This record gives sequence, C-alpha cells and structure tokens, in this order.
Amino acid sequence: MKDLIAALGLMLAIEGLCLAAFPGAWRRAMEAILHAPETPMRLAGLGVGALGVLVVFLIRTF
Repeated sequence: MKDLIAALGLMLAIEGLCLAAFPGAWRRAMEAILHAPETPMRLAGLGVGALGVLVVFLIRTF
C-alpha cells in the first residue's frame, strides 16, 4: 500500500511540474481532448494502464 501511495504522489508531482513548466501546452492539450472522440481515448487509456502494470510487474520481478 505504501508503494501505491508513493507512486500516486510521484505522478502528482510530475504532472504538477509539467503544468507549471508548460501551461500553454497543457491548455492546448486539454482543448484537443475535449474535441477528441471517446473510443481512441478509451483505447489509449487502456494501453497506458496496461503498460504501467507491465512496468511495475517487471520492476518488482527483476
């Protein structure tokens, strides 16, 4: 459980730094997401989630 909380904290820190460093790009990305169809976004989300699980599995295994 500590690892999950640490990972969430790290994710928030990285997203916060990206938002602070590139606010214009962040805004353009959010506007593009609003106009994007749902199916490709859903597939991208599933793909990134699966990649994240794979990375955690590989790190914990080796």
